[in-house]
Amino acid sequence: MLSPLQFYTQEKQGFEQELATLKRKLLRISTLRLFVFFIIVAGVYFFYDTVKIIVPIAVIGLSLFLFLVSIHTNLKHKKNKVQKLIDINELEINVLNGDISELDLGNEFKDPSHFFSYDIDLFGKGSFFQYLNRTNTKTGKHRLAATLTANTTEAILEKQEAIRELAEKPTWRQNYSATTSLVHVDTDTNTILFWLKKHDSFVPKNMKFLPSIFLFVSMCIFVLNYFEIAPLFITTTWFFIGLGITGLYLKKITSFYQNANRAKETFKQYHSLLELIENETFKSDILCNKQEDIKADSEKASEIFLKFSKILDAFDQRNNMLIGVLANAFALRDLQLSFKIEQWITTYKTSVEKWFEVIAFFDAQNSLANFAFNKPSYVFPTITTNKNIFHVTDLGHPLITESKRIDNSFSIKNEEFFIITGANMAGKSTFLRTVSLSIVMANIGLPVCAKTFNYTPIKLITSMRTSDSLSDDESYFFSELKRLKFIIDEINPETNNAPYFIVLDEILKGTNSTDKAIGSRKFVEKLISTKSTGIIATHDLSLCEISESLPQVKNYYFDAEIINDELHFDYSLKNGICKNMNASFLLKKMEIV
Repeated sequence: MLSPLQFYTQEKQGFEQELATLKRKLLRISTLRLFVFFIIVAGVYFFYDTVKIIVPIAVIGLSLFLFLVSIHTNLKHKKNKVQKLIDINELEINVLNGDISELDLGNEFKDPSHFFSYDIDLFGKGSFFQYLNRTNTKTGKHRLAATLTANTTEAILEKQEAIRELAEKPTWRQNYSATTSLVHVDTDTNTILFWLKKHDSFVPKNMKFLPSIFLFVSMCIFVLNYFEIAPLFITTTWFFIGLGITGLYLKKITSFYQNANRAKETFKQYHSLLELIENETFKSDILCNKQEDIKADSEKASEIFLKFSKILDAFDQRNNMLIGVLANAFALRDLQLSFKIEQWITTYKTSVEKWFEVIAFFDAQNSLANFAFNKPSYVFPTITTNKNIFHVTDLGHPLITESKRIDNSFSIKNEEFFIITGANMAGKSTFLRTVSLSIVMANIGLPVCAKTFNYTPIKLITSMRTSDSLSDDESYFFSELKRLKFIIDEINPETNNAPYFIVLDEILKGTNSTDKAIGSRKFVEKLISTKSTGIIATHDLSLCEISESLPQVKNYYFDAEIINDELHFDYSLKNGICKNMNASFLLKKMEIV
């Protein structure tokens, strides 16, 4: 079986060959199209006075020219898609080689008040979101961010099944991603949905048949005019009657057209995404249910989108003065198309939101499946219901390269707390973020960076990074107290039955050491009284003494050694209390003191 790197390299090479072939075909078609054009010009020039010759030349030549234009357009679309597929594989090769600079940071999703996302660097430069995100639509990107921050523990096995199945379809995923990357729309889908839901119909119901009758009468008048049976003023009068009827609704039609025109490209381009979903075979419940969501009673959702986009395209022709004036005067064209669009809105406005949601879901889900495909050595958590929240072997942080990563094995039971001490830079904070991120990954169904991972689902809440707020006249200490109050309120068993895993990095950093020791001990006792589970990192060794009176508290540490006047870290979690601190050594080493 090919490794991810081998797969992407092979795919890239294959698409590069296909791109070269398409470029040659495009060149031949362009040359042939130019040749046909010159043939038509030459035929008209040499036989301009022979109607029997010039008409066939013009008709056949123009038909052939338009046929070649159609082929050229299709080949250009294929070329653009193949180029996107090359870009996709090249990006994955770069990511596997450690370069994620081209990926979106997700800065807009940073939220210091969230349960955990700000503390564990879920968004921003070098974040897990940046590493994970491969979405190409705005709604897909927001769907992925919402998935990462949902903090839910439901249906984890079903989520795993969906991600595992989609991970095994790299060709389909790349095809879907390439198609979404070619979608260029200026109007947000939420704006379109708002328009569809709030639109009030204004076209009379008789416009279902009146334009056809009007066109028939117009044709009859033309024939009578041609044979000089009816005078020209009848045609002129009929012309102004048609414009007058359209003019009664002109203001509403113009406003309606502006909204419809903004939605046109979305429906035109989204139909191909729906078609890809409809035509694929899925087995997992989640993916099958999403596929079921885009089924309509009479025809496929992709076909419904395509037909609607063609109606919107036709409506757009009203800007052509010849069509806009004559077609409205003799066929009430604007009213006819407005009626068709309103009928479509009435029929499908409740379904469109669901169809848009499915497109966003697969855009986001592709990112999760892509991550699973890129990490074949990672394991899907084994979901348990025993006393252990975690029983893991060789857990590491997924954003640390394997050559530099130090993995740790540990078990933590329900209602247990680890107090972790250690020297500066010994690995405490990295360990906290590793555990926290593994909970997030497990809860959304992703494989985790571990050899084994037995896990009882639990929600996450953290306090690892607090800052003061000058704009709110708020001190660092008060900001930290607010965060701790938020945690206590959330885990209160009287108002919330969901179990929480709490991760804290240095409680009460903003106060003096004596006050900190007393306050920290009381806060830990409060946490334990709520029957929560978690990890607390601290430099305060006196806090470790709480394990003597509370058996739920276990002491662990990360160590540092000074060997040959150099600091050495093994970044390994050890049982007990740290005795070696390094602040004084570092101050001397860096010639600060």
